[in-house]
Amino acid sequence: MHINSHFAVGVIISSILHHFYNFNLLEFILIVISSFICDFDVFFSKYAFKHNHRMLISHSIIPSILIMIIGLIINWHAFFFSGFVYFIHIVIDTFDWGTNFFYFQKKQVGLKLLISREEFENIEAYLNKYKKSESFFDAKYYKSKICISIEFILFMLMLVSVILFALKFILIVIIYFPFLYFHLQRHYYLKKLESK
Repeated sequence: MHINSHFAVGVIISSILHHFYNFNLLEFILIVISSFICDFDVFFSKYAFKHNHRMLISHSIIPSILIMIIGLIINWHAFFFSGFVYFIHIVIDTFDWGTNFFYFQKKQVGLKLLISREEFENIEAYLNKYKKSESFFDAKYYKSKICISIEFILFMLMLVSVILFALKFILIVIIYFPFLYFHLQRHYYLKKLESK
């Protein structure tokens, strides 16, 4: 799932929790950031197995569990829920391409709904069909009506939840659009590149 959708999930969960815990701005933002922060591990892909950022420890459940434990120890609800939304991110990532869920087994696990078993087992051959390897993943994602529908539904749920439960934080939804722009711009760039 794209970072804008993880952001939307973070806003949805933060907004609903705000109704019960009355977070301040810092706490609300902390929870939202925790819902997508692990995707910035893409900048460390060169250190990952097969340069796949989802094989890094940051894309396992270990950081989320540590954050939740610390949140319980220091009795800070916002910190605990930051770990919880981080955990949700990792779970969601098991649905599209899979992730190194437990880390130590060094294996990408999950339903991997956007990639067939044959494609997964022979990924290098499929990536070599493209000028840029990321075009394979981009094309699969944007050809999926389910992925596009989920993105739209999450966007709508984000708006509804923040309006109903956390109206004073409504301006945070503006951050959704640069993330969306990044992915759309990248999609059209890759599509144009592959069509040449």
